[in-house]
Amino acid sequence: MKDLKHLIYFQNLLQESHNELVSRAVGEGKLALGYNCYYIPEVLLNLPGCFSSRLRAPRCQSADVATYYMTNRNCPYVRSILERAIEGGYNYLSALFGAEGCAAMERMEEHFFLLKPVKNDKFFVTIIDPPMKEDKTSLDYYKQQLRLKVVDAMHEKLGVDTSEEAMRQAIAEFNELCDVVTEIGNFRKLENPPITGYEFHVIQLVSQVCPHYLILPYLKETLEELRTRESEPVFPFRARVVVAGSEIDDPEFTKLLEMCGAMAVADRYCFGSFPSRERIEIAEGESAFDAICRHYLHWNQCARFMAGDKIDQRHTEVKRLVDEFRADGVIYESMKFCEFWSYEKVLASHVLTNEMGVPCCTIEKEYALGSVGQLRTRFQAFVESLEIKKIQAKEAE
Repeated sequence: MKDLKHLIYFQNLLQESHNELVSRAVGEGKLALGYNCYYIPEVLLNLPGCFSSRLRAPRCQSADVATYYMTNRNCPYVRSILERAIEGGYNYLSALFGAEGCAAMERMEEHFFLLKPVKNDKFFVTIIDPPMKEDKTSLDYYKQQLRLKVVDAMHEKLGVDTSEEAMRQAIAEFNELCDVVTEIGNFRKLENPPITGYEFHVIQLVSQVCPHYLILPYLKETLEELRTRESEPVFPFRARVVVAGSEIDDPEFTKLLEMCGAMAVADRYCFGSFPSRERIEIAEGESAFDAICRHYLHWNQCARFMAGDKIDQRHTEVKRLVDEFRADGVIYESMKFCEFWSYEKVLASHVLTNEMGVPCCTIEKEYALGSVGQLRTRFQAFVESLEIKKIQAKEAE
């Protein structure tokens, strides 16, 4: 296929957290608000005068200093984020809005407060205590947490307009971004898509780490380009897979998977478009803030949710993506030392394979994609097993 016009530019934007578009927005007087987790609504961090910045630590090969403060038995993602902060990589931030998604995540966010690694006079840290269920009591508690520790903090400490009108404007702008990214992602449903999983991974990431108002024109142009882009004469992959799990913010992971013959047709992981790019609908008589809280609590797929209905939702959502994107199987990933996703990976693999008839390959990985030999072997073996299943299915017809 012909190269996408802006792909190299997008790739360059992902090389640093403080990238060209972030610098431009900060130079224009916008407030950069960092976050690590879907529990913090991205849309709230894009109220007038602000922009969200989902924290990554690209090309972080060593987290020795962060390990000194946190121990090497903690998730490498959180240690890499703290390491990058200590290096001065997030000095553009005006705030970090954290969530106690897990003990390691909270500990990392607390070190932003204790060590004061961000050299910005405006900078402050706030951490919400998110619920573990989706019932009415949990929703009410979630609203209180977001109101007190996010909305009120933005208004009182940074002077941000948090009115109903401002929130409705933020939702409208957020939905516009979601519509564009979703339409780009839907090309992956086609039998021979005009986009690869790697390319979409890059596009999804830049939509999370760059100011929305600056990246959106590039995304719209890419969407128009894809509408007329010619696919390869023959589908170039041997299988189609859904990738599910925790933090995967390195597109090289997806590239490795696709080099092994499996196209990533859907991305149900913490940095993926499922969830994060669903439209926010405001019900009749509902305030914008209530709609945001309801939306994010419902769509949240975090393995921290232990209630039976949320566990079932996670498995059903992956099965839905398998069906809609015509996937042959699922790659289920967990970060090394990640307690929640390690449990979820085992349970989900059992349920999907034995109850839903979906083949699964489970893997554990470091944050930085270092030695890839083992991953390559696992991916290649899984692709071969999917091919064998296809052959056996045809013979049985």
